[in-house]
Amino acid sequence: MILHLDMDAFFASVEQRDNPELRGRPVIVGGGQRGVVSTCSYEARAFGVRSAMPMGTARRPCPQAVVLRGRHSRYAEVSHTVMAALGEFSPLVEQASVDEAYMDATGLERLFGPLEELIARMKARVTAVTGGLTCSVGAAPVKFLAKICSDINKPNGVCILHPEEVDAFLENLPVEKLPGVGQRGVQHLHGLGIRSVGQLRRFGPDFLERRFGQWGRVLGERAQGRDPRPVEPVRAAKSESAECTFAQDTRDREQLRRALLAHAERVGASLRRHHCKGRTITLKVKFADFRQLTRSRTLPEPVNATETIFTVGAALLQALPLPQPVRLVGLGVSGFDQSPAAQLALPGLTAPTPGGVDPALEARRERLDAALDCLRHKFGTQAVQRGRLFHPRALTDEEER
Repeated sequence: MILHLDMDAFFASVEQRDNPELRGRPVIVGGGQRGVVSTCSYEARAFGVRSAMPMGTARRPCPQAVVLRGRHSRYAEVSHTVMAALGEFSPLVEQASVDEAYMDATGLERLFGPLEELIARMKARVTAVTGGLTCSVGAAPVKFLAKICSDINKPNGVCILHPEEVDAFLENLPVEKLPGVGQRGVQHLHGLGIRSVGQLRRFGPDFLERRFGQWGRVLGERAQGRDPRPVEPVRAAKSESAECTFAQDTRDREQLRRALLAHAERVGASLRRHHCKGRTITLKVKFADFRQLTRSRTLPEPVNATETIFTVGAALLQALPLPQPVRLVGLGVSGFDQSPAAQLALPGLTAPTPGGVDPALEARRERLDAALDCLRHKFGTQAVQRGRLFHPRALTDEEER
């Protein structure tokens, strides 16, 4: 059996745990007035607030909610604690996101007893190491079914789907419950008269592939309860990115450049923390009418220096016309390379690759980043800022005196 563990209202629960004054109150974690809800506490959900809801929409039914921008480094720290606790039960743990993971429970009954006992012990351990946070667990023969099950009895719930129950379970399951079926997919399926997985199962994989492409074949396999994906203990990240929604739409290119530098700081620091470098740098721009564009550049050598990521992103921005004010800007790095050759280029011994970066310049940037990372680790993320990101605080009358 495969287990899927999902932390309950993770970001909001961490905030309520760390600040007792927030317990029992509706809490929304999200990005500003024009951003979206990352997550919210169950007290806020009682008012109809949901993840991915625009912040302005979320505030209307719940004006008394406490709105927080989020502390992603803190959430990552708690996530690491959770994953370490799961590793005490099995080495076959795959972290799917910051607040969810899969575990292959095959053979664990010999160590921990029946599946129900294993899950109870695992949930108790997670609550203990996190200081009271709860999780929900789904168990099923394959990954996608385990994920569906973990959502059924939230919060702090358990749902076990045995192999002989799969067909009956899928028969009346709404198609929108299948992982990966978004709003457009639901519309297409409803247009064919398909509203339940049972109805979907009556169409063969060949028909679905002709109609929807490769996604259709995967959908057909899921409808039959099949999912060949194993639990992969080391799940390599495919990209690292950061983005922000502005309080007001803007055409100010200097403001956009400052946002890109802040994103490059965050992305570069994360890459260095995980000992990763990437070759492809991608700029994302969303305009006032919600039209979205991306532009990418692939470098001959992998990089993780903040200044290099920013320089490439800024060049992509400079070449991009701005027919409308910009609502959102993001910057990402992908095409990770951890091969020894990528890591051992020595300044002074390697000439710049055409269209690439100067190894000597990159080495200087990496030394600067290493020094800044060390200071921030010791004194906090706001202890040192690049001058282009520094905005001095206006003094109060009393401070001026």
